[in-house]
Amino acid sequence: MGLFDSFKRQTNRFHEEPVVEDNHASSQVETNEEPVIEGAPVEATEVPETVNMTSAESEEVVSRETSSSEEQVAKSAADMYIATPIKSYADKKPVKHVVGATKVIAILNQKGGVGKSTTAIDLGAALGELGKQVLLIDLDPQGNTSSGLGIEKNRLDQCIYDVLLGEAALTDVIIPDVCEGLDVAPATINLAGAEVELVAEMARENRLKEAVGAVRGRYDYVFIDCPPSLGLLTINALVAADKLLIPIQCEFYALEGVTKLLDSMKRVKTHLNPSLDIFGVLLTMYDGRTTLSKQVASEVRNFFAKRVFDVVIPRSVKISEAPSFGQPITQYDPSGKGAEAYRALAKEVISRG
Repeated sequence: MGLFDSFKRQTNRFHEEPVVEDNHASSQVETNEEPVIEGAPVEATEVPETVNMTSAESEEVVSRETSSSEEQVAKSAADMYIATPIKSYADKKPVKHVVGATKVIAILNQKGGVGKSTTAIDLGAALGELGKQVLLIDLDPQGNTSSGLGIEKNRLDQCIYDVLLGEAALTDVIIPDVCEGLDVAPATINLAGAEVELVAEMARENRLKEAVGAVRGRYDYVFIDCPPSLGLLTINALVAADKLLIPIQCEFYALEGVTKLLDSMKRVKTHLNPSLDIFGVLLTMYDGRTTLSKQVASEVRNFFAKRVFDVVIPRSVKISEAPSFGQPITQYDPSGKGAEAYRALAKEVISRG
């Protein structure tokens, strides 16, 4: 049922008042009516003002009254909807545990549609359920991570774009407690121009690293959701990160482009970030009923060996539906196989240190 359906129903009450016939009252009037006596004085009755109006004037009055009624209905219905204010970092709930060394993990695969944003959202929410403090940085101009958590991007005054250009601190754009223990630094379409605008800037590869450095010690984990490319935004993520998490879908061409991604990681490690390494490889969209998924999983495990997580993320309609409701899978379908898989992954992430 849409919002405008309620408008129509309320408006129709002004124009379609039901006429209730009271037969009893009508008969009583007929039986008690006094006979008219010829020659008796007739009492003057008040004539409605509209009787003396022209047809055009009468229609104007009715139209004016109708418009006024519709405006009142629309105003009262609009007053019922009040947009929830967007919280600032100052509104963050007090942290109940001592945060240790912050682990900054970039979630990256240059191939699109492999579950990067889904993993960032659902893994972050699952870690939050386990009592961890997590910051999720949306570094993709598409902003899927932000919208997948119900953030209305058109209402944002600032985003991670402003942080990269040095016009805002990271804490200025963080939206706290989107889920239990999960904060988000959102992205908008403005981020699409960041790569061009940063080209002429000094130390452009270190912009995100400097921003993240200011919040180290406040979070257990910082996840960076990267765009499906190897441009300047991704380089910023690789320089800022301690480790790399690579989601790989269990489908044909799963390893396509991974070699190039590893080459880029090695170059960044050599010249810009010596500590960068692979934290783990995650198999996503796994369907145990198909031979293809089993073969891809086997091939990935042979290639990456112990770096592959034991947990695999199953193909699930619920996981695909959850972002459209602005919720992580742990809230949208808390007892489903997708939620259980990401909870198990969160425990494995913690166990890896």
